[in-house]
Amino acid sequence: MIAPRPYALLAEITYRCPLHCPYCSNPTQVRNDQELTANEWTRVIREAAALGVLQIGFSGGEPLARRDLAELVRAAREANLYTNLITSGIGLDDDRVGALHDAGLDSVQLSFQSDETGLADEIAGARAHQRKLNVAAKIRAEGIPLSLNFVIHRRNIDRLPQMIELAETLGAERVELANVQFYGWAFLNRAALLPTREQVVRAREIATAAKARLAGRIDIFYVLPDYYETWPKPCLNGWGQRYLTVNPIGDVLPCPTASSAIPDLRFENVRGRALDWIWRQSESFNRFRGTEWMPEPCRSCPQREIDFGGCRCQAALLTGNAATTDPVCTLSPNRSVVDEVLRDLNSSSDHPPDWTYRINPNGIQ
Repeated sequence: MIAPRPYALLAEITYRCPLHCPYCSNPTQVRNDQELTANEWTRVIREAAALGVLQIGFSGGEPLARRDLAELVRAAREANLYTNLITSGIGLDDDRVGALHDAGLDSVQLSFQSDETGLADEIAGARAHQRKLNVAAKIRAEGIPLSLNFVIHRRNIDRLPQMIELAETLGAERVELANVQFYGWAFLNRAALLPTREQVVRAREIATAAKARLAGRIDIFYVLPDYYETWPKPCLNGWGQRYLTVNPIGDVLPCPTASSAIPDLRFENVRGRALDWIWRQSESFNRFRGTEWMPEPCRSCPQREIDFGGCRCQAALLTGNAATTDPVCTLSPNRSVVDEVLRDLNSSSDHPPDWTYRINPNGIQ
């Protein structure tokens, strides 16, 4: 099978993070001294550009925990890649925002947990909200395009109008209202985070109205939670089709959560293989690429080259088998697993359980 051209690289340059979000998908067991060096990341960036990648997202963890972030941004710009910083904003002072601008940073995606300080700090597990507001002002003052990401779940979804209003106030050009997708700590906290059906319907109406009202000023994207879908979303436009992730220790993944969700799949590392070889020839990228791997009902489904069988990580987490149809699909033989989760949630929605925080030794207070 001929590998398609990749479009974007997600560079998870560290798993260190000052927050403790209960929906985090990053592991915490990676030691800091295992992280790729700046020279190794520069090589990876050049190899990605040669492979055809057009844009890079610097993520984590919290990428600002790397003091050499501006150096990595500069390397990406020298490789003619569009650069985006995906950040909580914690640690972005005047000097660093200026250094990132000078290095050629094209845009910043700033995460918020809510619009209101008390709730936002509770979700983050740290006093962070006011710092984020200050950082948003610094980004706009430096002239860097700003987008906001709100992770939506049961505890904050009813404040969607206020979150959209905050985005307007902060001068964001793009807003992503992304319902939690259930991997990592979010899967553990699923019962506490998954919104009710009534909340989801109301939120979609609010987001749709805001999208129309703000057209031409702010691009608004609302991402429905998978469990309420009837057809699965394509996994990053299809496994191994357009996106690749390199994690802090150099493992190359078709999907950011694949290493924890599919533990029996072996992933190659940039310290041992060239990125081109990994993309084109590795077992991990070819395992679910295309349609030949598909079981029924995917194999004969007219949607097979649209949704590519859905999310492999979701299939693995819900059924124990990454090679089965995504259980959110109406045609999946395992759809009852999702229906049972929704039934239990909507019958006991008045008393949601508390969540468990992601433990992180680098947290702030």
